[in-house]
Amino acid sequence: MTSVEGTAVDIPTEDGVADAYLVHPGDGAPRPGVLLYQDAFGLRPHLKAMADRLAGAGYTVLAPNVFYRHGRAPVVELPEFIDPAARPEIFGSVWPIMQSLTNDLAMKDAAVYLRWLAESPLVAEGPAAITGYCMGARLALLTAGTHPEQVAAAACFHGAKLAAEGPDSPHLLADRVTAELYFGHADNDPSMPPEQIRLLADTLTAAGVRHTDEVYEGAEHGYTQADTSAYDEKASERHWAALLDLLERTFA
Repeated sequence: MTSVEGTAVDIPTEDGVADAYLVHPGDGAPRPGVLLYQDAFGLRPHLKAMADRLAGAGYTVLAPNVFYRHGRAPVVELPEFIDPAARPEIFGSVWPIMQSLTNDLAMKDAAVYLRWLAESPLVAEGPAAITGYCMGARLALLTAGTHPEQVAAAACFHGAKLAAEGPDSPHLLADRVTAELYFGHADNDPSMPPEQIRLLADTLTAAGVRHTDEVYEGAEHGYTQADTSAYDEKASERHWAALLDLLERTFA
């Protein structure tokens, strides 16, 4: 792992200013760009630590506050350790904010984030990669399908409703995806049941999308998030190995 430099940045959008965290190797040389999409609890110290670890592996990482329309991060007050079962009001505060981020708004923002990365002197030429967690996994898949020319690879971890009913399900964009995809599904995840996992895989296969689907046995939704009660260290380290392997293949 190399030393890294992280800083807060503001990204102008049509609807305001998105605050974000940018981190890159300390030598300042251009590196492949990675867009890191948050989980529902948002941009916070743990998520920045994840971005730092990714940057230490040789990437320039942008982690935007996708809820910026509701304020700068943290958008809702969070305890140091997040246990939704003990503090149900936390998710009660987050849920309406999540619901307000429609696919159209999120993909309008995605275009801005990808363009910002492409224009940064800290980012090497070429399309970026994406990694997303929980709701961020949905955003990652949507972005790969909406902006295919700008996305070389996308990894989706413990995503929810990736192949759900309704016209806004991310899997319906499969025929537009050109990136290689990786999915690390949580075993104990009612928001992504086996039938959705199968439908997602079948749809991607039919569309000719390069993809890997793995179910992390015993892991729960949110297993990568070390500041939450869902954290699973073994599953999280497996996710890091898979993510770094995907990025290495993509940017070799």
